[in-house]
Amino acid sequence: MTKIVEAPSPEKNTATSSESGSAEDLDALKMVLPSGRIQEKVVALLERIGLSFAKSGRSYRPRTSQTGVVAKFLKAQNIPDLVALGRHDCGFSGLDWIVEREADVVELLDLGFDPVSIVAAMPENLANEPMAARQERRLVIASEYRNLTLNYIKKQGLNADYVQTFGATEALPPEDADMIVDNTATGETIKQNRLVIVDTLLLSSTRFLCNKKALENDVKRKKLEELVMLMKSALRANEKVLLEMNVSSENFEKLVAILPCMKAPTISELYKGSGYAIKVAVPSADVSQLIPKLVAYGATDILEYKLEKIVI
Repeated sequence: MTKIVEAPSPEKNTATSSESGSAEDLDALKMVLPSGRIQEKVVALLERIGLSFAKSGRSYRPRTSQTGVVAKFLKAQNIPDLVALGRHDCGFSGLDWIVEREADVVELLDLGFDPVSIVAAMPENLANEPMAARQERRLVIASEYRNLTLNYIKKQGLNADYVQTFGATEALPPEDADMIVDNTATGETIKQNRLVIVDTLLLSSTRFLCNKKALENDVKRKKLEELVMLMKSALRANEKVLLEMNVSSENFEKLVAILPCMKAPTISELYKGSGYAIKVAVPSADVSQLIPKLVAYGATDILEYKLEKIVI
């Protein structure tokens, strides 16, 4: 005979935690990190802002460098649900999985990592058919994204059967599927399998998300706000470099006039009034064209520095 044990209510869970754990434990920020493809960039970003992780063997629970933060590695697909349920306070996942899982979470920051498009693709012969013919035909549509695909079928008025896949979705057409819904960064894999993109359902990238109730805890909210500020500052720094240069008094005005900068360049007078030293943060993408121009306008002793953070 199977014995059924009722799970304690949330109220009982909270009371037990309060009795057995300290206030510091209850205020610890529970963070879930993505394993797999997006892990490296997320961990590298967090390390840049002073939050590092030390894994031991095959454990999914790394030691963290900051007190008050506990972490666990899980697949990105599972993270939105678990954060929404409050099993973790915050985590990182792609927008595609947040939307797919219809997770009731708060998006705190778009990191911009691993941008992909969620697309519908078909074999070339079917892709060339008009939409009316596509709607009349009985289609088999395969995807890992169940909810996104079923919503797409309904929105487009398609007569279709859905097939759940578990990787290598692009391999199914034409024998096993008439259409797929899949993610792609460049579209190259889709082209290699002789498929044609017929629609784009969603543009996705890595997001930092949190549970709504975590924001009601003053300690956790403050920590989350600090993490967002520091991650934003590090992401901004990726886009800029610091240029330092000297310029004579004669060339000063015309050089300053062409300088791109965030607000205004930092300027100091050189020893004995022999010119000026200038510091300016500029877009890293512009440096290769900007430096020759600066030289032409009289800049000398130009130094380029990589930036770690820009806090506005």
